[in-house]
Amino acid sequence: MNILSIQSHVAYGHVGNASAVFPMQRLGVEVWPIHTVQFSNHTGYGDWKGRVFDGGMIDEVMEGIAERGVLPACDGVLSGYMGSADIGHAILSAVDRVRVANPKAMYCCDPVIGDVGRGIFVRPGIPEFMREQAVPAADIVTPNQFELELLTDVEVRTIGDAHRAVEALRDAGPKVVLVTSLITDETPDDAIDLMAADGQGTFRVRTPKIDISVNGAGDAIAALFYVHYLRDGSAASALAKASSSIYGLLKRTKDAGSREILTVAAQDEFVTPSHQFVPEAV
Repeated sequence: MNILSIQSHVAYGHVGNASAVFPMQRLGVEVWPIHTVQFSNHTGYGDWKGRVFDGGMIDEVMEGIAERGVLPACDGVLSGYMGSADIGHAILSAVDRVRVANPKAMYCCDPVIGDVGRGIFVRPGIPEFMREQAVPAADIVTPNQFELELLTDVEVRTIGDAHRAVEALRDAGPKVVLVTSLITDETPDDAIDLMAADGQGTFRVRTPKIDISVNGAGDAIAALFYVHYLRDGSAASALAKASSSIYGLLKRTKDAGSREILTVAAQDEFVTPSHQFVPEAV
């Protein structure tokens, strides 16, 4: 399997491609990463060095890949944080090129916009670009609860609300949806829910809540869910495998007291998770 992953990248730590590429490789996937930024570290530290690239750079790298004659062998495109609408347009152009070469290729969009407690943290225009262009073009989307509400204008407080929001998102284009960090009136205080939906139904996994604040876990679970869905063709199966891996990764990170997720040290969690969660139909 060959996946084109277009995301931000950091030299130190694990966010964006630095969080998504290795888990996919550990699962045996050949990953072709294109970086939208190259920073020293993630911005949560408050300061960083490096630069943001532009859409032209992405187009240029895509052209070079196309010249190798390998796009027909590309099984899909994964995108995450988009620093600007210019970069977003370049990503969708890359998706179009891959789909022309391989009509079976699937596009997974992690619509990074914001989070509960932080609000919107992307540049102006990105939420609108996600809603109007990126999400409708996607086959799979992986929003957190905050992003799900923003993209659908549905306030999610109950499991019924979550159903309506997920179906509204599926009606917009993508037929497969993963919702992370989901909390409804049914979620116990010591737990966190994840929900996934496709043509086979809607499913939930509930894991114990881990009291940890790290960056990059969303990038990793989007990549894991995407790969497992491409292999299994089942949102329920992909949800179970991805959530089990991320729980193990976060637990080991918490136990180690690390500020950065232990993507390398805990790599066995991607292949043989130490905790296995079973999805339930909801």
